[in-house]
Amino acid sequence: MKTTRRDFLKRSAAAGAIASVPYIWTSAAARAEDANSKRTIAAIGVGGSRGRYSRGGTVARQASKFGQMIAVCDVDDRHTAEFNKAFDGKLTTYRDYRVLFEKEKPDVVTIGTPDHWHVPIAIAALRAGCDVYCEKPLTLTIEEGFQIRQVVQETGHVFQVGTQQRSEYHSQFLKAVAFIQSGRIGKKVNAYLAIGGAPGNGPFEPADVPEDLDWELWLGPAPKKDYLEQRRKMFRWWFEYSGGKMTDWGAHHIDIAQWALGCDQTGPVTAKGTGVFPSIVPENFQWDAFLNGKIDLPNGYNTATEFSIDLTFPNGSLMTVTDHYSREDGKTDFGNGILFEGEDGHIFVNRGKLEGQPIKDLTEADHKELDEAVVKLYKGKQPGSHMGNFFECMEDRQQPISDVVTHVRTMTSCHLCNITLMLGRELKWDPDKEQFHDDPQATALMTRARRKPYLLDV
Repeated sequence: MKTTRRDFLKRSAAAGAIASVPYIWTSAAARAEDANSKRTIAAIGVGGSRGRYSRGGTVARQASKFGQMIAVCDVDDRHTAEFNKAFDGKLTTYRDYRVLFEKEKPDVVTIGTPDHWHVPIAIAALRAGCDVYCEKPLTLTIEEGFQIRQVVQETGHVFQVGTQQRSEYHSQFLKAVAFIQSGRIGKKVNAYLAIGGAPGNGPFEPADVPEDLDWELWLGPAPKKDYLEQRRKMFRWWFEYSGGKMTDWGAHHIDIAQWALGCDQTGPVTAKGTGVFPSIVPENFQWDAFLNGKIDLPNGYNTATEFSIDLTFPNGSLMTVTDHYSREDGKTDFGNGILFEGEDGHIFVNRGKLEGQPIKDLTEADHKELDEAVVKLYKGKQPGSHMGNFFECMEDRQQPISDVVTHVRTMTSCHLCNITLMLGRELKWDPDKEQFHDDPQATALMTRARRKPYLLDV
């Protein structure tokens, strides 16, 4: 039997330390235990020099500080080699995550692929017995949220979503959430969000597929398309693979706003607003047919470039989601952040600041009370490292701060925003049953077909 220091201490405590001969944990044994007890990690989707988004590589390297990286998988061989170089070329490399799970048995998997691959790979990792850290946005559709939530609950594995605003940035967002929930600016609070606009460039010309890139596997369950550097590099602005700024920055700010408003376990009851799509998208476009691969668009970005959407919640709170928020009085104008406004004042938070008169008025005792509220909000743990929280939760088997249940609620709100833009009208949603009120057209946009053989068996 392989004995670790952790195992020994547990057994000693259970037995009341009855052994008559003292056990001395030598430095050599400690070094061996350190190597044996480190969780093994596989990184899937790491990005690199040919991509636009390399967050997958960043979080994988963060994870490697807490465990032992053993394998890397990416459909781009150049990116795989670049990532492996940082580990002296010692990692086993793969193109296909399915082969990785056949050959390896990692304890932990990090996922940083394009968004349309998040849920399929996450489910495969959970079924393979892994704890999972997956970059946001977790889901491509509302239905995927139900599926990943089900598998996490069935397997009981630890699952962290990469919405790091819940942990980092000097706890500014955590303080904002705790502050709002304390009732200091009133019992009824509304949130006004700016998450930035998206580009509307295109159409673009197809190009030759690089020899060291598996384009077929990159597309996976999405419709078959010619290779475009813009599709691969800027996938966020294509509905086939993502959801524009709504599921990009929206996954961060809508998450924080719902949490602060006390709606992270529920969802909106209505969604309505207006937006602008790129010029390649015609009026009254049949989005359902497009997303299911039945009709096509020119090769250009197709997610909304401008928008203003109101979400109303069961408790009466309002959330306004915009690309840029401004008021006619000229006193309120910002391009990124969250403005919380109640009958007794307002505060503003983004990654650079937490401000407002109610914040300035806090006394030293108030700040201490707020810090204590933050720890309680953070499930009794000290915030600071999002990846650290993930590994800490693997010890006590609790779900991390960015748990699947609340993130699925966030992503449902993000998708509702996009669906109301696609249909150009108000939506009525039942957050308890998680379905639309007698709306077949909207219901059809909760899911989409998957291209064979990349079907999902939940």
